[in-house]
Amino acid sequence: MSEQKLTLTQHLQELRTCLIRSVVTIVVGMGVSLYFSKSIFRLLQKPLLTTLPWGSHFIATSPLEAWTTYLKVSLLTGFFLSLPVIFYQLWSFIAPGLYRNEKKIAFLFVAFSTLFFVGGGFFGYFVIFPIGFKFFVTALEGTDITLLPVMKDYLGFIIRMLFIFGLIFETPLILVLLAQIGIVNRRQLASARRYLIVLAFLIAGVLTPGPDVVSQLLLALPLLGLYEISLIVIRLIEKKK
Repeated sequence: MSEQKLTLTQHLQELRTCLIRSVVTIVVGMGVSLYFSKSIFRLLQKPLLTTLPWGSHFIATSPLEAWTTYLKVSLLTGFFLSLPVIFYQLWSFIAPGLYRNEKKIAFLFVAFSTLFFVGGGFFGYFVIFPIGFKFFVTALEGTDITLLPVMKDYLGFIIRMLFIFGLIFETPLILVLLAQIGIVNRRQLASARRYLIVLAFLIAGVLTPGPDVVSQLLLALPLLGLYEISLIVIRLIEKKK
């Protein structure tokens, strides 16, 4: 472990420093993206807009709703722009408790953490959202109901789903790190495969926007694929050890 053991107070101070740096970076990213917030929101609307029938459109229910929506869009964009810094701060917080050779993988941790999180968000945006929204829109066909999505409600849903998909795609990295520090091994994870298959489909059923089987498969299968990739990487690590 590290040569100098930190007290609880020092750990809390280090955590405070990491949080402050992350928040400052997010605020800076938010300020940079504020000018482009309208264009970014139009991009976020696209998965639903492309499926809306004629006569449907987004609405605002109060004069300030558009401005608060654009501020939240800027905050979301600032967060994604700050992901490398956030993951580096996370690594710098846990690194003092690791061995010297384990500290050398900081760059890989930051790079793959950012890649997986952004990849999860893009997967949800380009693959899951269009299919799920299409299911909801087609359910209203043949009725007198006109779908008028509210800006703030739609954005809140999109933000939650992007975060969920981003966190889900961090699964391989989390499993590899747990294996690296000896908490789990490949044999344990492989023996739990049957339970993970059931869990993956349960998660897909809860998280996908629509209850159709296609969108659930599109989420469950990548989850299982990420799990198998984790097993391969862990096996290589164990062989190297």
